[in-house]
Amino acid sequence: MNLIEKEALIQRAAEQFENESPEALIAWAVDTFPNITFASSFGAEDVVLIDMLHKTRPGTDIFYLDTNLHFKETYETRDRLAQHYNLTFIQVLPKLTVEEQGALHGEELWKSNPNACCNIRKVEPLTEILGKYDAWITGIRRDQAPTRANAKKVEYDTKFGLVKFNPLASWTSEDVWNYIRQHNVIYNPLHDNYYPSIGCEMCTRQVLPGEDPRAGRWSGNEKTECGLHK
Repeated sequence: MNLIEKEALIQRAAEQFENESPEALIAWAVDTFPNITFASSFGAEDVVLIDMLHKTRPGTDIFYLDTNLHFKETYETRDRLAQHYNLTFIQVLPKLTVEEQGALHGEELWKSNPNACCNIRKVEPLTEILGKYDAWITGIRRDQAPTRANAKKVEYDTKFGLVKFNPLASWTSEDVWNYIRQHNVIYNPLHDNYYPSIGCEMCTRQVLPGEDPRAGRWSGNEKTECGLHK
């Protein structure tokens, strides 16, 4: 399939699946692009997609970016999900340990230069793992942030050079939590303690009443994205 044919396929699929269920899109995505993977951070949206993949297309590769800086609750959620679904999540590590990063770039780089820290611990490892696939699935939703408002259910990811599927793009947070409750899906307990969006422990805080759900990420910085999504 050449690029023109692929772009036409993506456009047709984006229109076709805009009003279809996430499960229908997942099934089509995996069948059409067998060399596909799902990027999970074990947040609320991602545990929903893990459940859907398990029921719809079990055996699909699922990886996570292990920055070595996640909350212990995140690692515990990973382990509970792996046991419940009998899954082996693909661990993707940065080239530098936290200690090596500190020696090269200064201690607590996440404070002095959070963009550089995210680049080392997330973007570079993501670029490397995605280079092995033809397509990927993410849990982004349009109402999460202005930077995601125009996300399509199916699109070409120009940043990483592969097809990108966003099955939950049109869902609201209420939709996500309704699914979790209805299907008794395992989720990160930090969500129950005012952490709607969970990243690395050093760069995530509780969200206060009335704040934007992503206000707890990189608080005090203009930064709103880690660089994984354009």
